[in-house]
Amino acid sequence: MEETKAKKIHRKESLGHLIIRFIFIIIGSGMAAAAIELFLVPNRIIDGGIIGISLILSFLFSDVPIINFGTLVVILNLPFMYSGYKQIGKTFMISSVFAIISLAVIEEMLHHVSPFVNEPVLATVFGGLLLGAGVGIVIRNGGSMDGTEILGIILTKKLPFSVGEFVMFLNVFIFAWAAFVFGIEEAMYSVMTYYIAFKTIDTVIQGLDETKAVIIVSDYYEEVSEAILDRLGRGTTKLKGKGGFTDNEKDVIYVVVTRLEVTKLKAVVADIDRDAFITIMNTQETKGARFKSAIH
Repeated sequence: MEETKAKKIHRKESLGHLIIRFIFIIIGSGMAAAAIELFLVPNRIIDGGIIGISLILSFLFSDVPIINFGTLVVILNLPFMYSGYKQIGKTFMISSVFAIISLAVIEEMLHHVSPFVNEPVLATVFGGLLLGAGVGIVIRNGGSMDGTEILGIILTKKLPFSVGEFVMFLNVFIFAWAAFVFGIEEAMYSVMTYYIAFKTIDTVIQGLDETKAVIIVSDYYEEVSEAILDRLGRGTTKLKGKGGFTDNEKDVIYVVVTRLEVTKLKAVVADIDRDAFITIMNTQETKGARFKSAIH
């Protein structure tokens, strides 16, 4: 009886999380659609990837009613989403298809709304920020609106390129095509938009509270570990290491701190051991009930 009840509760929680995730995907898609329709398209500025290709084709075939951005972005993405189902999974494909359809529908709804700005620089900056925030929200909730990265994942298994390199090469051709269709200035604004959107996506996915992973090698590891806990309030993890030159065993301290705590951490370590070896690394994401981004 209790086991059945637990399963029902678990199912209800999963449904709630699913609904919230799809609501956020709609919000993200809506932000991206607003950026495209109200900022970028009126100023003949595009993004990279499938969205960029769809914008160029919709401009070239603007006299054909059935060929519009919404239709193109769905049709061009579907083959990659199908491949994504095989490569990444069913949940990713469903979330991505939902995001793409939401983007197409909302973009069509905004088609007759007057643009917010007609100044290319403002359109580039604010359009890029809004687009990046929207795409970032979709990615953070398990979806995607651009199949080029999926294509990159598939092709890089057979080609000597990384996914990032493949996407970059593809976008070079897209922006070159944009220069031919719209003009060089518009293509340059498009590159700026892509860069701003790319950085905004990173910020949305990783969050504003950037964390650093720190490795400390010191002969006074006990004192250093206690000082970090006492003065920073950060727990540490002790790892076993061995010197490559001396072959002596050493205890290595591993700790995660916020970006603003790095300077204080270095001062804490220097107070105890000025010869300590410190390595500071960027982290993609930090999770855990015991970690809080507090500044002491």
